Amino acid sequence: MSALFPRIAPLAVAAWLAGCSMMPAYERPPAPVPGDWPNAAAATGTAAAELDWQAFFADARLRQLIGIALRNNRDLRVAVLNIEQARAQYDIRRADRFPTVNAAASGSRTPASDGGTNKAYTAGLAVTAWEIDLFGRVASLGEAALAQYLGTEEGRKAAQVSLVASVANTWLALVADDELLALTRQTLATREESLRLTRLRFENGAASELDFRQSQSLFEGARVALAQQQRQRAQDLNALALLLGEPVPADLQAPVTMASLALPDLPAGMPSEVLARRPDVRQAEQQLIAANANIGAARAAFFPRISLTAGVGSASSQLSGLFQGGSWGWTAAPQLLLPIFDAGRNSAGLRSANVSRDIAVAQYEKAIQTAFREVADALAGRATLGEQLQAQGNVAEAEAVRFRLSELRYNNGVSSYLDLLDAQRSLFAARQALIQTRLAQLQNQVLLYRALGGGWSGATQ
Repeated sequence: MSALFPRIAPLAVAAWLAGCSMMPAYERPPAPVPGDWPNAAAATGTAAAELDWQAFFADARLRQLIGIALRNNRDLRVAVLNIEQARAQYDIRRADRFPTVNAAASGSRTPASDGGTNKAYTAGLAVTAWEIDLFGRVASLGEAALAQYLGTEEGRKAAQVSLVASVANTWLALVADDELLALTRQTLATREESLRLTRLRFENGAASELDFRQSQSLFEGARVALAQQQRQRAQDLNALALLLGEPVPADLQAPVTMASLALPDLPAGMPSEVLARRPDVRQAEQQLIAANANIGAARAAFFPRISLTAGVGSASSQLSGLFQGGSWGWTAAPQLLLPIFDAGRNSAGLRSANVSRDIAVAQYEKAIQTAFREVADALAGRATLGEQLQAQGNVAEAEAVRFRLSELRYNNGVSSYLDLLDAQRSLFAARQALIQTRLAQLQNQVLLYRALGGGWSGATQ
């Protein structure tokens, strides 16, 4: 402590003159990311953070599902309860700055030297160990509790952002599941009919067993795909029910095509603006502010702590005379404690507070870097998925024409049955890929909305 005291003493004088606070001046760390987004194509429209989720998602069924989730989701409920708990902790710290006044009454009997009994009765108001916060220790703890409270508010917003995006993406996956199931059932029916005709031709000697087995393989492959997609739909439905906090209403499972869904384009904005408005980044910054305030409390622990115990009331040796005239009085007992030897406890506390702030800085910087990558990834998806979807649509169209031509050539004996089966297989795969690419594009738009800070500015229901 002797080596540290000369460095702390000037801080004590400055704190006395500047309002008795020993917290370091807070400065927001510079963002450790580039100043511009990669793949940031020009886009017009409302910024994501200012666009309510009700306006971003146009489908009425999806909006109802999100509303149910915001009312029932258990993770969001925990986030709201965390806010209440942090607010209570802040109120406790704020109450420490004011004296605690209690009504007090006592009575005692002790043996007297003359063989009798000494009696003493008191009643009145008492102030118990109120710390006079000359060096800002209590105020610093209050500032830390306030920052923790504000951080939980941002945490609730971050939880809502994540929930809105999760419900939307799970519902979109369910829509894609329905389209894939419809495609697979159609393909399965076609291949079943083809297998029936091939079996008849094989039994009558018009087709080889190779043709029959190839047709059977395609039919069984479609059955495999159907079972996989039924399982995937059931799992996506279970995931959506978990997000909603209740079973998915049957009327909200009505089929809808992804081609009919459209989401608005979003301007990326500047990284410095977007990242500063994301709830998770703001939560990390509040944690940093709290850690910074705790340093002030740790510094103040090196200096005198003054507390006051006082009382006002009546005292008497007889219970009947407790409230008679002349029995009233008051007491005041200030106490000053100056640390002399604490085996390095205060020094360790200050080191711990400084390290906690350094950890909070690293976590804040990581939150910014993570947010930047999420936006950059979503922008990369927006820059490429549109072209990929168009190209995949061309592939599916070309495979459909190829299948028709292969079927015509086979029926006229120009090409082999193997060519026809290969065309069937390629067409099925191309149509599946088209549905999956549409899903990827829509989900990427939702992720971009989330990454840019959208999803919490609207009403919760």
